[in-house]
Amino acid sequence: MSVITLNQVTKSYATQGGPHFVLKDLTTTFPCEACTVILGKSGSGKTTLLRLLSGLEKPDSGTIEWPSGIPYGMMFQEARLMPWLTCRQNAGFGLKDTAENRKKIDSLLALVHLTEAADQYPHELSGGMQQRTALIRTLAQDSRFILMDEPFAALDYFTRRHLQEELIQMKKEAGIGILLVTHNIEEAMTLGDQILVIQNGTFPYRESIPVAAENRDLLSPYFIQLKRRILAAL
Repeated sequence: MSVITLNQVTKSYATQGGPHFVLKDLTTTFPCEACTVILGKSGSGKTTLLRLLSGLEKPDSGTIEWPSGIPYGMMFQEARLMPWLTCRQNAGFGLKDTAENRKKIDSLLALVHLTEAADQYPHELSGGMQQRTALIRTLAQDSRFILMDEPFAALDYFTRRHLQEELIQMKKEAGIGILLVTHNIEEAMTLGDQILVIQNGTFPYRESIPVAAENRDLLSPYFIQLKRRILAAL
């Protein structure tokens, strides 16, 4: 299994009182075929870690190594759609207008149940539909690994749960890997093949989940005990 490797990664920001260290000598690996969830409180370094992995920022020291041949994309908290483009046009933004790409977009629209909304503009789409459009825009770039920065945080419970189910199915069908950061424990337990708690720039807690995502019952004794362990780590 290919992995993304962080070796002694440190990241700090300058403040009036001196450097504020967000990540400290972080060494870990993320499997490229799994869904890893980074769980932590606000300000714990979750988004900074994603920005480093995506290349939007550089570490102060240490290295980040991606395996060759793994194209990746990033999803943000906001869908960031172009308001003057339709759902279909947003989904294919950046792609050449070829018959092959049009077929790809139509297939992805069908995968996330957006075919009937394909010609609607962002202001005509619900928040969940906008996020689905952003997701397939990322996949349309042939991303095999997706960095996700709390993409469902602004959605209501029912929409979020629906999108989580679609993401689980999409991961299974498309064979993509995911690194998702969140502060929502239930979301972490629903989606993660492994969960890492980030605290003070390190990972004091890590646990792999042996139950397939599509078969999980968060009210079962295993997941109730898992939630207790996570709360204790936080």
